[in-house]
Amino acid sequence: MTRPLVALGASDPSAVLRGLEAALAGGPALLPVAEGAPSLPTPPPADVAQRVALVVETSGSTGTGKRVALSADALLAGAAAADQALGGPGSWVLALPTHYIAGLNVLTRSIVAGTVPSLAAPGHFTAQGFTEAARQLQVTRAAPRRYTSLVPVQLARVLDDPDATAELTRFDAVLVGGQATPAPLRARAEAAGVHVVTTYGASETSGGCVYDGVPFGTVRTRLVDGELWLHGPMLAEGYLDDAARTAATFVVEDSLRWYRTGDAATVTDGVLRVLGRLDDVIISGGEKVPLGLVERHVRELPGQESSVVTRRSSAEWGEVPVVVTAEPVDLQRVRDHVERSLGRAARPADVLVVDRVPMLPSGKPDRRAIAALVAGHEPRR
Repeated sequence: MTRPLVALGASDPSAVLRGLEAALAGGPALLPVAEGAPSLPTPPPADVAQRVALVVETSGSTGTGKRVALSADALLAGAAAADQALGGPGSWVLALPTHYIAGLNVLTRSIVAGTVPSLAAPGHFTAQGFTEAARQLQVTRAAPRRYTSLVPVQLARVLDDPDATAELTRFDAVLVGGQATPAPLRARAEAAGVHVVTTYGASETSGGCVYDGVPFGTVRTRLVDGELWLHGPMLAEGYLDDAARTAATFVVEDSLRWYRTGDAATVTDGVLRVLGRLDDVIISGGEKVPLGLVERHVRELPGQESSVVTRRSSAEWGEVPVVVTAEPVDLQRVRDHVERSLGRAARPADVLVVDRVPMLPSGKPDRRAIAALVAGHEPRR
């Protein structure tokens, strides 16, 4: 059994909301797409399995495009468990694009609660646009709570605006995810009276399924060789037209189906702490930046053949690339060179000049030592 797959432009959140509502009710499956963004190498199929209600396109940690297939059961299970974890259904301000799972989650939870989300102005996020959307948000007796979902850089911009901050303090929970939330940013929000809930998840888990380090509902965690695995009713069906990747990513052990996240993590006293991608990709301003690719472009510059690019925490962007080199180079020149090929998010935030780049006996860079150098270096202002 199959059903049609309908692609809709994500620039019209109201249309995506209607399409998702129809898909959850058994109508055509929905594929929200970002207009103007590069297309995946292969076009989507015209039809999908009957169980598939939503398809989310993502570049993945390696930059290889994939289409995540989600069932209505998975989406609704995630929404129900999230509502329970947050204290009940509510009305939402949508401030995230609807081709991302986090934005789609806002729509799903609004549909389940029977509420209408208030839409922040499309395009570039501004604190003023958020303020207007928050003031227009209407709650109901059945869903009296107020929620929104942001990435850290959006939260930082809201906190820079007194009016937006005042509105944010009225929310019962502000979900913050998409990347690691810097501790100073969370502390700043909480000092202002904002109830922040950090989230962790992926398109493959129907979005966030871990709140403040604790899996909600029936979600279970497992560490296998340092990699985080997740199990729960909100797992995706797999990847469209990619049986090999599906089999490698979704595995069955102990009679349970698990999603291999590709993230390194620790679990202490039941609290999950995600340490970062095993394949060394950072999230900067909500965008994935492969450090190896940035490094290759930096090494194209004269005298920078042995430069190394590593990560550094950023209160505004989550994480940023940093160049470590034994040969001085102008930061703006590096940023311009990288931006031309990889975009703004990939631009290094700093250049750290050292006497010698730490190396392993094998002749490869000692990346752990390099990361420690950067962590102990005061960022330039």
